[in-house]
Amino acid sequence: MNLQAGIFIQSTHALKDTVFEDVVIYVTEYNEKGAMGFVINKIFERSFNELEEFKHTANFPMYEGGPVDREHLYFLHQRPDLIEDGETIAHGIYLGGNLRQAVEAINDGTIGQNHMKIFVGYCGWDKGELEAEIEEGSWVVVEGSREMLFQSYP
Repeated sequence: MNLQAGIFIQSTHALKDTVFEDVVIYVTEYNEKGAMGFVINKIFERSFNELEEFKHTANFPMYEGGPVDREHLYFLHQRPDLIEDGETIAHGIYLGGNLRQAVEAINDGTIGQNHMKIFVGYCGWDKGELEAEIEEGSWVVVEGSREMLFQSYP
């Protein structure tokens, strides 16, 4: 099993009727402590500009990142030229960075949905949990791409 940051996993029928039914997750961290990732294909019920703090921001969708820490926003992007201080994940994808710069880029149209995704919450696994869930058949590693990561989902 070649688990690492930058891979995609997809839920199987074993997770039907759960919060993880029909989801694809982009894994952003994988190490001796466990794993972290974001559901990339479930749109959140509110847009970024519907949050009080960002009500003067351009309309931009948010995604259901996962059930952990839903009080915080996270974002993935592929524009380190516009957003400083992001953490490199893999293949030109970055986690977080300077939120003020990200908001400015959204507002002036230099960053669109094909360059950035905003998430509410994340998915997390302690050491050995993700491997066990893959072993039991809940997840499969699937081929993915930047295009797949940043495409819009209904």
